[in-house]
Amino acid sequence: METVAPILDVAKGHPYLSLASFILGSAALVRLARSHSRPPLPPGPKGYPVIGNLLDLPPNHVWERLGELSKQHVMYLNALGQQMVILSSSKAAFDLLEKKSAIYSDRPVVMMCGEIIGWNKSLALTQYGPRFREFRKYMNKLFGTRAAVERFAPLQEKESAKFLAKIIADPGSLVQQIRKTTGAIILMIAYGYSVQEEDDPFVKVVEASVNGFSESLEPGAFLVDVIPSLRYVPDWFPGTGWKVKAKRFSQLLLDMANIPNQLVKDQMAAGTAIPSYTSQLLESKNITPEDDYNIKWSAASLYSGGADTTVSAIHSFFLAMMINPEVQRKAQEEIDRVIGNDRLPTLADQASLPYVEAITKEVLRWNPVAPLGIPHVTMEDDVYEGYFIPKGAQIIANLWQIMHDPAVHADPMAFNPERFLGDRPEPEPRATAFGHGRRICPGLLLAQTSLWLACARSLAVLNITKYVDGFGNVVEPEIHYTDGTISHPPPFKCTIRPRSEKAAALVASVEL
Repeated sequence: METVAPILDVAKGHPYLSLASFILGSAALVRLARSHSRPPLPPGPKGYPVIGNLLDLPPNHVWERLGELSKQHVMYLNALGQQMVILSSSKAAFDLLEKKSAIYSDRPVVMMCGEIIGWNKSLALTQYGPRFREFRKYMNKLFGTRAAVERFAPLQEKESAKFLAKIIADPGSLVQQIRKTTGAIILMIAYGYSVQEEDDPFVKVVEASVNGFSESLEPGAFLVDVIPSLRYVPDWFPGTGWKVKAKRFSQLLLDMANIPNQLVKDQMAAGTAIPSYTSQLLESKNITPEDDYNIKWSAASLYSGGADTTVSAIHSFFLAMMINPEVQRKAQEEIDRVIGNDRLPTLADQASLPYVEAITKEVLRWNPVAPLGIPHVTMEDDVYEGYFIPKGAQIIANLWQIMHDPAVHADPMAFNPERFLGDRPEPEPRATAFGHGRRICPGLLLAQTSLWLACARSLAVLNITKYVDGFGNVVEPEIHYTDGTISHPPPFKCTIRPRSEKAAALVASVEL
């Protein structure tokens, strides 16, 4: 009642103020009663007046800071009025995002990335509803089952062989070749488009656009996410340099969605279109403008969602092999013993190479490509383990913390594939790395096969070692991953050579 009494005192003797005070006082009493009748919020660090826990969200590696703050697997934060619930265990993530996915599958309205740049048109930030379900229906038909994904094995194997040839010819182009190979697979699937040998414009556009997505979705990166009314500040006003960046990111996004989509339509009209996700959906009868919109943006979601994440994972594999030569040696011994050295591994060999399979799992766990994923949002009030989870709260699964929990993963900072082998393997990281519930990555099966093929084939024919400079000094890499929604390994030099002349000849002999 102490919060209501001052209002009543000021209003005495004034009929209009008395009415207003009655309404405000009643509302305050209702809020007070509700707060006392509901369970407590999850525990969390005490915030400051007005800004709340804003200072607990640092600009760099926020996932590590959140892990330090978490005293148990559910934590509550409030930053400038935005309520957040951080999940730091696989159990909490499964209990809420999987078991209760019916009310935990919405997305936040993100001002910079979603509303201003336009990423709310893509699957990643689409609100839960009919359009989201239509996107998922399209994508599940394409690669929702292992049988469906097997159709793309010849394409993946062809592009991975090209990748090996390019790396042997130019080891310094590692990142560019990873990005090109990943883009070639997804562009062919989504649009029937063959990438150009050098500097493909579509690959460049998606790289720049997805970098913008990662930067603009970073928690606390832009003040307009906290104060949405800043979007209306004139462009000439001091401190609005972010608007220039927003316009550039927005145009990149539109180019990424519109240019390949129009290319498919032009090829269909000319009778030259290669069958693809987009062409097959456009061939359906009675395409409405809404269908056309959904096809375009779901294809762009495939293109953007699969490209950068797979690039990060394959790049991490090369870093891990460089600094863990014993792991590399064991994998090569397994490949030589099971397959020999007269052919490259294929996806049909996956079940026969358990150590290589364990390496791909450890790549996903060791440095997850999306350390915090993308926040879910509650659509209803809920209670979990005696704690109140308010409607509209952002639910953030700290994937990095979950996969580095020392109670679950022994020596979590070490790269150790053997943790997934033996009689008591550690929990499967792929159940966490690709998201949860109805928001799980629809292309996870394709991503897994692409990662496995890149790892197995690289191990079969390449030796990956630390770089030695012109003075004979070994250059030790810094293992400090980038910030952003999608996190990448730092730039590093490594030496990549064929394991033998026979290995080089084998790669050269593959028909491309």
